[in-house]
Amino acid sequence: MGGAGITVKPEHTEIRRGADTTLPPAPTDLPPVTTGTLLGGKVLYRQFRTGNRTGLEPVLMAAFVPARAGQTVVEGGCGAGAGLLCLANRVPGLAGIGVEHDPASTALAQHNFLLNGRHDLRARTSAIPALPDDPVLSGPGIRRVDHAFANPPWHGHDSSASAHVRRDLARRLPPGALTQWIQALAAQLRHHGTLTLALPANLLAAGVKAMEDVPLGRIRIFPFWPARDRPARIVLLQGCANARAGSELLPGLVLHEADGRFTAAARLVLENGAPLLP
Repeated sequence: MGGAGITVKPEHTEIRRGADTTLPPAPTDLPPVTTGTLLGGKVLYRQFRTGNRTGLEPVLMAAFVPARAGQTVVEGGCGAGAGLLCLANRVPGLAGIGVEHDPASTALAQHNFLLNGRHDLRARTSAIPALPDDPVLSGPGIRRVDHAFANPPWHGHDSSASAHVRRDLARRLPPGALTQWIQALAAQLRHHGTLTLALPANLLAAGVKAMEDVPLGRIRIFPFWPARDRPARIVLLQGCANARAGSELLPGLVLHEADGRFTAAARLVLENGAPLLP
């Protein structure tokens, strides 16, 4: 799970909970976790106390994926599973696979899926562009994925490394890796399946080019403004397999009021789980 993050602190995506003996215990063989919720309490969510913390990106991404009941989705770099959990909360009967490089994060994602009773979601360990051995991810020629999405690491490999291994995995990609992520995930898509990415605005051009080279068509760009009259820092980029339509720049969403509170439109997505588009 990537993330330079939107300007708010990651903790704003969850409501912290006190000790709750009704919940199953967190896995004891993993590093310490915090327990909170996403989508205004609709999703129980545990994440590691230290390292890369979940930001808004997976919640916003899940609101943009045009999945329907009964379809199959794949998330690349799923971290502790926030994106898949938010998408499954909105779309009933969804089957999903989370692919994650870090084995501890994979285990925590699987725990979070079970914690929420999402038995059609599963997590697998693999470093994209490699994909795990899974009946759904069967390689070229057998495409069973309706939608893929990812919040890939945003920083170049020449940026400063983090001393925390999980944070470093989530934040830095080697040269050319964004293109490899797009190619690997797009290769799994059915006819007219979609690939959705959360990217910083400065990687938009590279992301569009990589999608067009796959090729993916009907590329849609959805910007997020931290506040009114502020430049967009994060965009959602979505392409469609075997589509020929041109690109669309969508109206986007303002996230914060002048006093720092989320706008009413942002709260509908972040707290109620509403889709970004009808």
